[in-house]
Parts: sequence; structure tokens; C-alpha cells
Amino acid sequence: MPHTTATRTDDEILAATDVSVLLRYGLTQDAFRTALFGDGAIAAAVTLDRLGVVPRSVAYVAEIVRSGGLAYAAQLPEPLPSRAASAHLRDWLETAAQAVTMPEGEVRAARWLDAVAELIGLRRGARVRRWPTGSTSGGAC
Repeated sequence: MPHTTATRTDDEILAATDVSVLLRYGLTQDAFRTALFGDGAIAAAVTLDRLGVVPRSVAYVAEIVRSGGLAYAAQLPEPLPSRAASAHLRDWLETAAQAVTMPEGEVRAARWLDAVAELIGLRRGARVRRWPTGSTSGGAC
């Protein structure tokens, strides 16, 4: 039976978000910037976190964008440690590189990558802090 919106988790819904579209418009049009840095960053974090990407890898790519630009970062053979994650990120970087025509767009893209890295870190931290399944303790030890 296909998933309906009522039975899908937030992660599933966000993972289906077209991050490339949000990058294309969010880096170039103020009206879409909130969506890019909100749902777009969360969707990218969910996608990359599911693929096992650690935050520092994404933060490192943000530094590459700052120093070499989007087009340079998009041409990296493997910007992240896994092929699947690299394919997603390369697609996003290529889309951003095609959309951005001003230097401030590249700065925004690097800031967006930093936001994605932070969100991955928050997701990982939240998983570590959760109580084990079946725990009856509701307070701190």
C-alpha cells in the first residue's frame, strides 16, 4: 500500500524534497531564501545523514566553496567519503554553480552547506541523547 501523507514521517517527506530546485531559486531570489535555509537545509541534512555523512565533511566542502567557488567544488571527483553522498552533493553544487552569477551567491551557498553540516550534527546528537528503547527512567541519572 502506498504511503499517504498521514503515515509518512517528517524524515520521509523531507527526504523527498527537491533540494536542487530550492538551491536554484533560494540562492538567487530572496522570496525563496527561507525555504532554502529551512526545508532545503533540513532535507539535505536528512539525505546526507541517512548516507552516513559526518558534519565535518560537509563543513569542509563549504570551505572549498569559499576558497575555490561552486564550480570548482562541483568538479571534485568525490567531495564526500561515499559515492552515493557525493552524487547528491555534486548535483546540488552543479545546480548552485549554474544558478549563481554573483559572488554573494557563492557565499550564501557556503553558508547553506554550513547549516546542513550543523543540522547533521544536531540529528546525530539527538540520537545519542535518546533513552534506550524500553527504558522506564524518565529523569536524568
